[in-house]
Amino acid sequence: MPEAQMGNGANDRHKAALEFIENVTTNADQVQARVLSSILTRNADTEYLKRHGLRGKTNRATFKKCLPAITYDDLKPEIRRIANGDTSPILSAHPVSEFLTSSGTSAGERKLMPTIQEEWERRNLLYKLLMPVINQYVQGLDKGKGMYFFFIKSEAKTPCGLLARPVLTSYYKSHYFRERPYDPYNVYTSPIQTILCPDAYQSMYSQLLCGLLQNNEVLRMGAVFASGFIRAIHFLEEHWRQLCHDIRTGILNREVTDPSVREAVGKLLGHPNPGLADFLEREICSAQSWQGIITRLWPNTKYIDVVVTGAMAQYIPTLDYYSGGLPLVCTMYASSECYFGINLKPLCKPSEVSYTLLPNMAYFEFLPVHRRTELKAEECPTLNQKEQEELVDLVDVKIGQEYELVVTTYAGLYRYRVGDVLRVTGFHNAAPQFHFVCRQNVVLSIDSDKTDEAELQSAVENSVQHLEPFDTKLVEYTSYADTSTIPGHYVLYWELGFNTYNKEVAVSIPASVFEDCCLAVEESLNSVYRQGRVADKSIGPLEIRVVEEGTFDELMDYALSRGASINQYKVPRCVKCSPVVGLLNSRVIHSYFSPKCPQWIPGCRKWA
Repeated sequence: MPEAQMGNGANDRHKAALEFIENVTTNADQVQARVLSSILTRNADTEYLKRHGLRGKTNRATFKKCLPAITYDDLKPEIRRIANGDTSPILSAHPVSEFLTSSGTSAGERKLMPTIQEEWERRNLLYKLLMPVINQYVQGLDKGKGMYFFFIKSEAKTPCGLLARPVLTSYYKSHYFRERPYDPYNVYTSPIQTILCPDAYQSMYSQLLCGLLQNNEVLRMGAVFASGFIRAIHFLEEHWRQLCHDIRTGILNREVTDPSVREAVGKLLGHPNPGLADFLEREICSAQSWQGIITRLWPNTKYIDVVVTGAMAQYIPTLDYYSGGLPLVCTMYASSECYFGINLKPLCKPSEVSYTLLPNMAYFEFLPVHRRTELKAEECPTLNQKEQEELVDLVDVKIGQEYELVVTTYAGLYRYRVGDVLRVTGFHNAAPQFHFVCRQNVVLSIDSDKTDEAELQSAVENSVQHLEPFDTKLVEYTSYADTSTIPGHYVLYWELGFNTYNKEVAVSIPASVFEDCCLAVEESLNSVYRQGRVADKSIGPLEIRVVEEGTFDELMDYALSRGASINQYKVPRCVKCSPVVGLLNSRVIHSYFSPKCPQWIPGCRKWA
């Protein structure tokens, strides 16, 4: 780790944070042993640990012998009991404070991760480590502000009244964020009222306006995911004239109706600023395109802070286009289940991002993964005894090997399979560093949605019923996550077949029938996808592209020409590489979009 620069704003708190990282990573195995012992000691009387015969033991050997590695489906009965009001110590000796909804789903609904109040201390600790690390590489960040697009999402209550909401919504509403002490390294352009505004349009509009008003003070920009940041820039493309009008006149757009937002933004807007409005209009209108718009409007920006690993890597070219090639920084690795680690080399290339797992956050184990080229429809099948014994501890992973992450948390997850596939790239002291490879079995993802092959297959089967009255059948299909549009959207490529005696009937199928097929697919997808379509507006309407007869034979020919075995070839249910997408697009004869949003309501349909 480079030497910390302690002048010009770096302080003792940063030095202490860096020393903490060095300490826990140097003593990684000892820290892990203490974490496991602490979790098992405090939760010794829980129903779950008693059921598995742990009997108060806290050593690793007994823990591994008695407790199986599990998936969410294994925990569903316990989760349901807690959601319905059972306050006995089922998983944790500490009371469950709320459920954090995962972007992963089970039976079409968001997974509910129980959490306890003190977990926020650990999560907040990780947040406090980020700027001390970045400050080693980017100087002067205490001299300006961060322009970050933060949003809350809808929340619901379980039958017993516990909140169920995304982890970041919980964080933004917590006192850890709302009442955080002043820190010159963490000053944002967005007033808290604009972040906590539940209306997505008003929140986005007001946050952009505040960022434009303070454009020369912005030193870094970001959002949680790359997709969210790009949506913000696209919003600017659509609304820049009104934003400039507000700045020119000093009067906030009447479509922003939230009183607290109007008051907070009004203080920044203050008075008419025609000079700034002229500058913004000149920079936007004078250029032939929006390439490099970020550094033109926010000229002091040093980097973009967004997740661009995993499925978000598809947005890197668009980010480079808008930012003019600014560094793309991935700072941390976290999920609803647990916060895991940080990137100690934040200015590395996106393809080289590795996260150092911090041994104090949870107890970590790793299941060796031997990925096959085809995806399995069954997600995280139950492990047999031999596979259980293959799990290795944090310090025992091997460089170059891929593993599935397994965690044991203070909140009551024991040997829980997160579903993330990680590759070991090296070590920082005794703590391994991992590159995020993929989410297990996910074939499509635009934003926080994750659609697997089995779910996609079921949705397609439901939709093709609309073709039956026309003696038409689906011969073959594949899919593609199209991020060339903003927001991105799912594309299905369909090759159709029909009864030769009724060919003319098949050819004349009304467009409305295919639109109904699009909507039927969307209605069949999970609640995270449908929330993205309905509430978050982070996913565009699903599209079906009907291709020429024989297209999928040509797709197979292409695969065989690239070395695939004809005996093992199967049609991929998702395509990503440009030549394949180009081949499919060149054979499209008709295109149809979903005519409206699918149904979605907050909460879980199955709590009752």
